Amino acid sequence: MRKKASKRNEIPILFYLFLLKINLHMTQNKSNLLIATILVAFAALMKAITFPYSFNPIIAISLFSGVVLKDKKIAFAMPLFAMFISDIMLEVFNIAPGFYGMGQIGNYASLLFVTVLGFGMKKSNATNVALFSVGSSILFFFLSNTNCFLFDNTNFYGTGLLGWTKCLVAGIPFLKNSVFTDLFFSSLLFGSYSIVSKRTKLLAVKAS
Repeated sequence: MRKKASKRNEIPILFYLFLLKINLHMTQNKSNLLIATILVAFAALMKAITFPYSFNPIIAISLFSGVVLKDKKIAFAMPLFAMFISDIMLEVFNIAPGFYGMGQIGNYASLLFVTVLGFGMKKSNATNVALFSVGSSILFFFLSNTNCFLFDNTNFYGTGLLGWTKCLVAGIPFLKNSVFTDLFFSSLLFGSYSIVSKRTKLLAVKAS
């Protein structure tokens, strides 16, 4: 009789745990979508406002999404949406040509590689954030400038290894600015996320 009673008691407990798991999963998804929406809007606006100085968090967001967001689809989509919306804004408000040809696809793809790089950050401490941020800047610089060289129909930099090298050298001033910008926004994103996470855990402990 006791065994039957214990089995009956296990059923509602397991059902409750199942519902709790679903609720936590849905809450996590809602949190991911909220974070993604806010960051996409912020990044697009910053790129449009600060053009042509490129003081925007798009590369930092690519890294951040790869580290923080568990949903890989959202992690990959977030920087792409940010870039796409900002390009629309540049075009609509006549700030600059938002869409300039097939070479632009390579720049979008470069952001995905930065997100993949973020998958490798196991702990988001200050040292890792700084190292991965600089790594993101260098990776995007290398990929975007290589893309620029490959889709250069005018042969502005020449051809072959020498032309590719000239293209990379020409982009070094932009790399310096990118390293500073990406470090700033990466520190802001990861720092803010860390503070919010700690406060959320404290509130959860107090509530329990």
